[in-house]
Amino acid sequence: MGALSGLRVVEMAGIGPAPFTGMMLADHGAEVLRIDRVEPAGLGIAETDPRRDPLGRGKRSVALDLRRPEGAAAALDLIARADAVIEGFRPGVMERLGLGPDACLQRNPRLVYGRMTGYGQHGPLAPLAGHDIDYIAIAGALGAIGPKDGKPVPPLNLVGDFGGGGMMLAFGVVAALLQVARGGPGQVVDAAMTDGAALLTAMFHGLAAMGLWTGTRGANLLDGGAPFYDTYETADGGYLAVGAIEPKFYAALVEGLGLAGADLPAQMDRANWPRLKARIAAAIRGRTRAAWEAVFAGSDACVAPILSMDEAARHPHNRARATFVEAFGLTQPAPAPRIGPAPPPSPGAPPMPGADTRQALADWGFPVAAVDRLIAEGIAGTRK
Repeated sequence: MGALSGLRVVEMAGIGPAPFTGMMLADHGAEVLRIDRVEPAGLGIAETDPRRDPLGRGKRSVALDLRRPEGAAAALDLIARADAVIEGFRPGVMERLGLGPDACLQRNPRLVYGRMTGYGQHGPLAPLAGHDIDYIAIAGALGAIGPKDGKPVPPLNLVGDFGGGGMMLAFGVVAALLQVARGGPGQVVDAAMTDGAALLTAMFHGLAAMGLWTGTRGANLLDGGAPFYDTYETADGGYLAVGAIEPKFYAALVEGLGLAGADLPAQMDRANWPRLKARIAAAIRGRTRAAWEAVFAGSDACVAPILSMDEAARHPHNRARATFVEAFGLTQPAPAPRIGPAPPPSPGAPPMPGADTRQALADWGFPVAAVDRLIAEGIAGTRK
């Protein structure tokens, strides 16, 4: 039983951040029912094998033809029985289907309607297509990431899609559900990835206002400019992450590197950061990654090996915390954050689109005869 047990959520099928929101809600006990297309949507990698996609874990799926009035009406009936609905379409798509916030809140005045878009529900860019890289670009996040003498580097799609998108929508939905539980009316959550990515840069706006952050990429405390907050190659081609900001942690770093007593520039002497970085790099290149792991084991020098995803699943700390789990034949991150003393349960397998159509519709209160008719007329599907 998770913290969100008893909540019913309808998720409109899509890719990326909205399914990530649904995954987070399902991980914590919400009953998430995904509405898929009756026919494949042609979304490429997202449909290669849905049963191996962690974003679908813990959910059930019904397939409805929303282009037909009866299919949209069935979706509206499901939403009327739900606590929340989440969708990730461009502005206006749900309205054209007859499933926009006005129609849904009229049927279900206590509904939380979660909307995920790149640019938001209004603004000059709202109707345009985009991807994570575009959203974090105009949010001011992408321009700050990358080497000093190189171009901006996209940080996978972690900042826009998932950090500024899926997690923000999950937070917004849960906050709105809490407001409704306290007697408030139903709410519409407008989660734009541009807004969320911009919010993630709040600390850096503060540092800039205090004169502690420059507009030059790769020249600041946390962007690889500082020699004590950067990545370094080891003798065997591995890499270490060094984050020894505080003086006592920096002292432990210098000691571990065998540079104690050496004629090093002062830690915060920015003018000599390049010289200090060269000394640290030369020292780290002298040993393998495993050797440095042994040197810094149990140390507060803030040094960590840079692991691949496969290596991360095998790391002793992650194994001790069960940070990764094996479920439905796939190694994947476990649900997070942890709520209460018990570890989160192993997530259930993702469904094939439409795999639960008949049973889920019945469980959500649809009469058997109505379900049979929807399936017989091709309005609802039961793809396996």
